[in-house]
Amino acid sequence: MASNFFNSRSGPKTSVKHTVDPALQPWVEKYRPKTIDDVSAQDHTVAVLRKTLTSTNLPHMLFYGPPGTGKTSTILALARQLFGPDNFKNRVLELNASDERGIAIVREKIKGFARQTPRAQAVASDGKTYPCPPYKIIILDEADSMTQDAQGALRRIMETYARITRFCLVCNYVTRIIEPLASRCSKFRFTPLNPESAASRLTYIAQQEHIDVNKPVIDALINVSNGDLRRAITYLQSASRLSSTSVPPTPILPSDIQEIAGVVPDKIVNDLARTLGIDIDDDMDMDSSMPPKFNFSAIQKKVKGIIREGYSATQVLSQLHDLVVLHPILNSKQKSACALVFAEADKALCDGSDEELWILEIALRVHKAVSS
Repeated sequence: MASNFFNSRSGPKTSVKHTVDPALQPWVEKYRPKTIDDVSAQDHTVAVLRKTLTSTNLPHMLFYGPPGTGKTSTILALARQLFGPDNFKNRVLELNASDERGIAIVREKIKGFARQTPRAQAVASDGKTYPCPPYKIIILDEADSMTQDAQGALRRIMETYARITRFCLVCNYVTRIIEPLASRCSKFRFTPLNPESAASRLTYIAQQEHIDVNKPVIDALINVSNGDLRRAITYLQSASRLSSTSVPPTPILPSDIQEIAGVVPDKIVNDLARTLGIDIDDDMDMDSSMPPKFNFSAIQKKVKGIIREGYSATQVLSQLHDLVVLHPILNSKQKSACALVFAEADKALCDGSDEELWILEIALRVHKAVSS
């Protein structure tokens, strides 16, 4: 059964399937790191894996961290450097555990691949020599979606075939991996990308694609992606396509990025904040000692306008929360009172409450908090 699994992907159709026009390829795949040295920002993980690459003594591994930080890209790049392009297909099995997460997959597909003894082959057809160690790698992406039974069945397989098969579990939430499984792996934590690394990578991609983007656009991409480089690259590609639809191509603006990302434009959030009596950048030089006047009609009109534009109440809540918490003038008491309002509203919105009523409730109570 295992041999049929290997042979099912062989033959002339394989080359046709993997021949993709670069112009039609998603940029996330097109600019996926080819080597572990191309991985952005994860310096500690790259340094450790570089040493294992020279010794070819790879342990079972557990990669965990937020989405879009390079977990899957790192293990794929490492596998290519270990085995080369020719042996990669025979030596690496990649499964998405969110789709194939039951115990049957562990007992059949994973165990069938793990028990096969790899053939020794160190030189690839492209003329380069690869370490090609005497083991295979099984990559279980989104392993935190695997059932408890499947994870339990995986423990014994990892021990039985450790001599010829190494496992790499990739997940977002390490707490969802059972402890007996996690203890068999070396853990590598992937952190959200810092703005400098993300900006460097996005600028490189823009140059390669001949896109004219300035620093405000790059900053907007970083802000809306929250450390998720995959999301930022996707937004950049979408903005590029929208820009190229007109003749001549229109320049990409930060507002375009916010529109694509589905966030509320800064101007709208700032206008709402001003209506609530919160000083914004151009108001900071004004006398803020006077408490803001209460105008229910103006607040209600502003909230109604935001909802009528179709913006998500949860997104408005998130952006207003960030504006208040990071505000340089509001004191700790005011921020704490607003934070309690935001927490209560978030719970209500998650429970399915009316969005317009709760945004109005937030607005009125935030106004009261900053006026006190």
